[in-house]
Amino acid sequence: MPGIIRTVSNFLFSTANRELLIFLAFLLLSGSFWLTMTLNETYTREVTIGVHITHVPKNVIITSGQNDSIRVTISDKGFNLLPVIYGLRRQHLEVDFERYAEAHGTGRIANTDLRRLLEALLPASVRVESVKPDKLTFFYNYGERKKVPVVLQARITPQNMFFISKKELSPDSVVIYASRPKLDSIKHVSTEIINRTDVHDTLVVNTRLQSIPGVKMVPNNVTVRVYADVLTEESIDNVPIEGINMPKGKILRTFPAKVTVRFVTGMKNYRRLTQKDFLVVADYNEFSKSPSSKCAITLLQKPDGVTRATLSVTQVDYLIEEQY
Repeated sequence: MPGIIRTVSNFLFSTANRELLIFLAFLLLSGSFWLTMTLNETYTREVTIGVHITHVPKNVIITSGQNDSIRVTISDKGFNLLPVIYGLRRQHLEVDFERYAEAHGTGRIANTDLRRLLEALLPASVRVESVKPDKLTFFYNYGERKKVPVVLQARITPQNMFFISKKELSPDSVVIYASRPKLDSIKHVSTEIINRTDVHDTLVVNTRLQSIPGVKMVPNNVTVRVYADVLTEESIDNVPIEGINMPKGKILRTFPAKVTVRFVTGMKNYRRLTQKDFLVVADYNEFSKSPSSKCAITLLQKPDGVTRATLSVTQVDYLIEEQY
């Protein structure tokens, strides 16, 4: 141990290292003077602080503004300002509901009241330069609500040779609380816009709903699932032809009675398709006006996820049978 101490002592107090230690000591001392002078000057900073509405009656629902925030510009000497800024970020202003609630489901907190509440939280040396916004408005009702669907707002582009086969929202509807006129006017709520490109697999996104002033949404976020599938060109045979708008007592017979439908879809979707998912028709109102022995057929119905659907033939021979 004495040998180690002697080695360290010789290293530290050698000529070169002694000069380095003296330099570091003066650097630390000058840095301390600079920091002291810097923190002794007056600074101005903007801080965001939350506003919380308290003493809300049990039969009242705050539909917006319960946890708003304000931007406060304060000034003081650096020594005082640092702890104040840190403390404000952990605090919030408490606003008494009964004092600021007005008629018709609205409450307003004036800028002067915000300043007064804020100054009660601050040391006397801190000066409040400004408070934004000029006033806070909150909305409330007495439990009026309704359920509305959620509409997806998205720009989703699949990767080459893929397509978007399905989009799901969970939940697909939410409960909204608002004044009666707002409830009557709102037919749906929308998600925030989702932008995704080169999607080639199942995409899961948690997104908030677009806020509406004076409206509380429960829940205020949803889960979006987007399913991508590999494009494939396929066909389904033996899809029957049906006559529509046929007069009573008349039956349509076509030759052939069934056709093939060709289309583009996803591989997963194709495995679930059957002939019943397609509806091929011949309209009596159309072909009865033509002297031709053939009638036109059209694809009237196809399932979701199917594109570029065509028929193997567009005209067929037909007979009209009478039923007695």
